[in-house]
Amino acid sequence: MRAKKSILGLSALLAAGFATLAGSIPAQAHSIWFAQRARQLALIYGVGADDLDAVGRMDKVTSVAGYDDAWQPVETSLRASGPIPVVDSDEPVAVVAAIMDYGDWVKMPDGEWHASTRKEYPTAVIGEHNYKYAVHYSQMPKGETPMIPGHRLQIVPVAGMFPQSMGMPVILKAYFDGKPAAGVQILTDYVNDPDQTPLVTGADGTVTFPVRNQGINVICAILLEKPAGKSLYDHFEHRATLSFVLPHKPE
Repeated sequence: MRAKKSILGLSALLAAGFATLAGSIPAQAHSIWFAQRARQLALIYGVGADDLDAVGRMDKVTSVAGYDDAWQPVETSLRASGPIPVVDSDEPVAVVAAIMDYGDWVKMPDGEWHASTRKEYPTAVIGEHNYKYAVHYSQMPKGETPMIPGHRLQIVPVAGMFPQSMGMPVILKAYFDGKPAAGVQILTDYVNDPDQTPLVTGADGTVTFPVRNQGINVICAILLEKPAGKSLYDHFEHRATLSFVLPHKPE
């Protein structure tokens, strides 16, 4: 109920227009996020419960970064471990971040997608370039959350905290190119409910909703950026996830 009220309250803000194009969520689009697999932190590529081949897409990951609890950089990398890429670091990391440049895509009139541009497929009905970002909090660092280099779209917890119980409100702010971004679509439970009606950030870039899970939470932000001038692309799609875990009761 609280999520529905948020949608209604924010919808009036859309009339003022956006600095970037919000648009509708493209069908079958995928994101990246971090989650535990066999006690290791893994980079996941997929949508909803679909955990697809991330190792085969590691060549598209352009950046991996780790930070300690004081936001100081920690040397961090990805390593293929069987079917999943896992985070490698010699020191504890509080926050891990990654960027994937997923490249050019076109959608044809018959619904098929190809990894190409309108130059090769001039009859395409959609032409886009996809960027995917992921940030995971293993713990909440001290101090103000910085803009992570290269993450053009980023979701940041306001007041530097997450609630500790499912159902409690969390306030997030979306930034695009370091500035608060209105009109960003927010999926509050990307893994368990990827087809939900999205919330939309307000004029100050913020959105408030109750935390969905007493466990892994993966929140996804989506923004479609219009290119300047004539272009092969209809838009640049930016997808950013924020993941964190609420603790369960002691066993």
